[in-house]
Amino acid sequence: MPISQVQLFEGLPAEQKEQLIKETSDTVANVLNTPLSTVRVLIQEIPTENWGIAGESAKKKLSQVSSK
Repeated sequence: MPISQVQLFEGLPAEQKEQLIKETSDTVANVLNTPLSTVRVLIQEIPTENWGIAGESAKKKLSQVSSK
């Protein structure tokens, strides 16, 4: 049973998560030549204050980018 794990910033809309699960599942099943029913996808959303980019939290980095 293949398991695909996706880590990303929190806040992705439910519709996009559904699309991500669908397309990831389809791709894994196709590449591994395995039944779609055996594929599992785990989405792990991590708060931006728990990611670090170049010595600062992603929350701080993203706020700097959006204020420019």
